[in-house]
Amino acid sequence: MTRAEGAAGPPVGDLSYTEASRELDEIVAFFEQREVDVDQLVGRLKRASAIVDELDRRLRRTRAQVEELVPRLEAATQPPGDLDEEIETEAELDTADELVDEIDEALAPGDGRPEPPGLF
Repeated sequence: MTRAEGAAGPPVGDLSYTEASRELDEIVAFFEQREVDVDQLVGRLKRASAIVDELDRRLRRTRAQVEELVPRLEAATQPPGDLDEEIETEAELDTADELVDEIDEALAPGDGRPEPPGLF
């Protein structure tokens, strides 16, 4: 005899999610019978309602935990620093290197300017 056919069972809060879901399926099957035992009707409805409320509460709590943890996980897996800042810094370095190259070319000997004195 299943719980839907027999006693009310343990408190809903003591059931695992799987157990509660399974019991709810049994209660639904009970109501899908052609002849429903009127003596058990209200008790089964109350039990089904309690199970639905408990499962809903657990799902909401789990969703809140996931919504809290996902951003933390994403932040932990991102490379250090802001990637856009790194790209800007690399672009600035490239620009600075180009400027240094232009200055070196402008100061190179052979352009009519005197060479800077050597150290030796």
